[in-house]
Parts: sequence; C-alpha cells; structure tokens
Amino acid sequence: MIDTDDLRAAINSGLLSERQAADLAQLAQQRKTSGSDLSPGDEPFELFRGFNEVFIIIGLFILGIGWYSVATLALGDEIVDLKRYVIGVTLAGAVAIWLLSEYFIRKRRMIGPASTLAIMFIINATFGFLSYFAEPFMVGQGNFESIPLPLFLGLISLLIYWWRFRVPFAMAILAIGFFVVSMVFTASKGGEINEFKDLFLLSAGGPFAWITLVLGLIVFAVAMMFDMSDPHRVTRRSTNGFWLHVVAAPALINTIGLTLLNQGTSAANFGLFVVLGIFAVIAIIIDRRSFLITAIGYIVTVAITVLDGDGVALTVLLLGAIMLFLGAFWEKIRARTLRLLPAGFPLHRLPPSHV
Repeated sequence: MIDTDDLRAAINSGLLSERQAADLAQLAQQRKTSGSDLSPGDEPFELFRGFNEVFIIIGLFILGIGWYSVATLALGDEIVDLKRYVIGVTLAGAVAIWLLSEYFIRKRRMIGPASTLAIMFIINATFGFLSYFAEPFMVGQGNFESIPLPLFLGLISLLIYWWRFRVPFAMAILAIGFFVVSMVFTASKGGEINEFKDLFLLSAGGPFAWITLVLGLIVFAVAMMFDMSDPHRVTRRSTNGFWLHVVAAPALINTIGLTLLNQGTSAANFGLFVVLGIFAVIAIIIDRRSFLITAIGYIVTVAITVLDGDGVALTVLLLGAIMLFLGAFWEKIRARTLRLLPAGFPLHRLPPSHV
C-alpha cells in the first residue's frame, strides 16, 4: 500500500511529478472507496459509509422540511406576488443545497449525503420551474401541456449539478426523470393510460410501452459507455453505470416480459424464459448482477400485483430458482461464457474474469 511518505519520496527523486503523485493518491482513494476490499468478481455497491452519514442524511431531511416550513410561515397572509416569492425561495434553496454539496460531496467525499443532496436539488428545481411555468387552471381541467417543460428544465438543472459534483445516484434520477417527462408529454398530447400495466404491454395499443422500450435502450447504451470506460470499476464512472442499469433493466426486460406473461399461455411463458435467458447472458457478459436482479425483481412484483393465474405463480418460482443458481455460480458461468465469445469481441473493455 502506497502511503504519503512514499509519494513524497517519489517526488523528491524525480520519479513522479506533483501532479502525477496527486493523481495516484486520488486513484488509491477511489479504489479504497469503490469496494476494492470485495472478493474478486463481486459488484461494488455502497449507499453510505458509516452511521455518521446516516446522521447527516437525517439532518438534511429535517433541514429541508424546516426550510420550506419557514418559507411558508414567512409568507403568512400577506398579499404578494406568489410566483416571484416562490422563485426567490427556490433560488435561495438551490444556493444552500449547492454550498452544502461543495462541502459534503467535493470536500468530505460522502456517498449517502451526496445522493440525498441530489434528490433535494431536483425536488427544489422542479418545484421552482413548475411554480413559474405550470398553469394550475389548465392542470385542474386535465390539460397537462404546461407540465413537460418545467420537468425537463428541472432535469437539465440536475444534469448541471451532476456535471459539477458527479453524484452517481443522480444518473438514476435523470433516467427516471426522462421517463416521466416522456410519459407526461405523451399524455398531454392525447395518450391515455387505462391501467398501470399499459406502460409495459406492447399489446396495449398505446405509445407508452414503445417509449419505455426505446428509452430503456438509450439508458442501457449510456450505462455501457460508463462501464466500458472503467472496466476495472475503480472510479465513479462504473457507479454511474450501475445506477443506469438499475433503471434500464426494468424498462427493457419488463416491456417484453410482461407482454408475454400477460398472454397466460405456455408458449408465452416459454418465450419469457427465452427472453430472460438472453438478457441473463448479456448481464453475465457485462458482469452486472444489478441489471438482471432489478429486472427480475420488478417483473415478479408486477406479475404478483397486476397479473394473476397459476402460470404466474410457477413462473415466479422458477425465476427465484434461476436467480439462486446464477448467484451461486456467477463467476464460473461468466468465465465459460467469455471463452465462447468470438476473437474480435472487446473483452478488454469489460471486467476481467477471476476464474
């Protein structure tokens, strides 16, 4: 393990410049915080480090409630320009969140508070843009044409926030946000959702399932860009990919899977397992358990709560057995799968096999 004295000695001897030493120290810190103590082949995952971060998260939550409570009380019964007042409160809140982020994210490098601050930032920004652009009377009459723009501007604000602080969890918020904006925009143009499952059923006849599928492919492509830029998963780029896979998987697999599962036939159930098998192979090749588990978990949840029938129960049972099998022998299965790939496959851009 390289310590500070080693780096100073390397600088004094001319082996490293100060910039190179700083970069090396940063890389060592990133490896330390990215799950380098995990067993080989395991997927790094960390929501917070220690209970102090939980303590700070609770403090941020209470601070946010207090901020908007004080802002509401300060308004009182006075007749003011409500829109201007809300914008002022929103801008002040954005500045406060930004300053807190500078300290807790850029200086303290905290994980849990970073995700919390990203959530607070998007809520604050979206609230401000909705207050300024949305038309309450139109919304009250069922016309949502004034909603997509402020939602989109809120996402652009979060994208700027991510560019500054590089909070991986913000990627998941952005991906979900673009799903929401697309759905609201489509609904404002006349699209109708009769049931929740229409969001995923290609047979429902509406555009929502196709939008979900296309956006899922886009999110998956962006996730792979992050993953392939950091195959050894030592930087936050791979964590960005992790959260994007968590969002992309339900959109991709469930759109196809629930369409098959909804048919309730043996042939459709067999087709479901074929589709899941294809996605399982993809997950194994890219070494992303998160890609598979979120998809299967979501399809099981929706199957139980939305669909019915004996075939659903059997399907859920088999999915559980498959997950246990993959979890127990993931590395061995992956090593054999990688050996079967053609010679030109970019294995150097994927996590190495440890078997």
